[in-house]
Amino acid sequence: MAPVIFLLFCTDMTTTLKPEGRLLSLDVMRGMIMIFLAAESANLYHAIEDLQPGVLIDQFFHHPWHGLRFWDLIQPAFMFMAGTAMYIAVERKRSKGVSERDNFKHIAIRSLKLFLLGTGLHCIYAGKLVWELWNVLTQLSFTTLVAYFLIRRSFTVQIGAALFMIILNDVLYRTILMPGFDQPFVQGHNFGAYMDTLFMGKINNGGWVTINCIPTAAHTILGVTAGKLLMSSRSSAFKIKTLIISGLIALALGYAVDLSGISPIIKRISTGGFVLTSLGYVTLILAALYWWIDIKDHKKYTWIAVVVGMNSIFIYIFFETVGYQWVNGAVGIFVKGGLGFLSIPENWQTLGSAIAVLLLEWYLCYWLYQKKIFFKL
Repeated sequence: MAPVIFLLFCTDMTTTLKPEGRLLSLDVMRGMIMIFLAAESANLYHAIEDLQPGVLIDQFFHHPWHGLRFWDLIQPAFMFMAGTAMYIAVERKRSKGVSERDNFKHIAIRSLKLFLLGTGLHCIYAGKLVWELWNVLTQLSFTTLVAYFLIRRSFTVQIGAALFMIILNDVLYRTILMPGFDQPFVQGHNFGAYMDTLFMGKINNGGWVTINCIPTAAHTILGVTAGKLLMSSRSSAFKIKTLIISGLIALALGYAVDLSGISPIIKRISTGGFVLTSLGYVTLILAALYWWIDIKDHKKYTWIAVVVGMNSIFIYIFFETVGYQWVNGAVGIFVKGGLGFLSIPENWQTLGSAIAVLLLEWYLCYWLYQKKIFFKL
């Protein structure tokens, strides 16, 4: 199993925080994720789909149920990077003498803010007060706390805890069968949906469930583990090798449990098959970026993503609220109007408007970066 291989490689490893305390590859990866999300909020993918439907653009929409698309990796990457960034930030603070009590206080308050933002966003989506727990920030508020409690633990404990969370979720789905919710991997009729009736008195129409926070905690926990590896004193070659081998084995295992029927790959309920497979892909992506940017020193265009990654929480909240609710429409008035005056077809007008919104939101991050304004929780 990938985590076990990771453990074998990392046994007896000492960790030493690098003086700069940052990984440029991590900032780039985070920035890329936020740009992809901003493009979704700007309706770019829908605009492209209207122009040219097909398999390629389908990759930018979640799989309807059993299967995996590129878009299904966005949330795991987001939560994985959160764990890696948290490890680096906490270790940097410890090196400056910040106490464990103050570190925990900061993480606890941050988790509370994430929870409030996540639940608040659902109210904005609905246009009224609602109690819904499906937002990624709400999920992250739980996984952040779990990962923090393990941040000083050994690789053995971290990896064991991640595996426990993955297995626990599948066991719950297979063993707790309630009337009407006795089909473990059927949308709306599984244990996760049942728990949502208890938590919120409702079921998500898209099949998403609140208890996804249990298995996806593995993403954040192993993000911490990856951060510990990358900031260690081991050689770059060792780090790359460990990440690649771990990622490949996670992929093999994820697809194996899917094909065997043990745990089908279903993103919407974060099955073990999905968590393992997504961990594999995310680990390989991080390994590639780390090799290309931090090791090979290819930094020429990284600033395009970095300016967004440095204000990831801000831009996420912005395009989920002001962006989607107002900016999209306001920009569309001028872009669509101007293109319409030039007799450009309507579907191309929509595409132009989406691109303009994305560029505007990117420039906002660039402006904040230039002014050295960074919003943090």
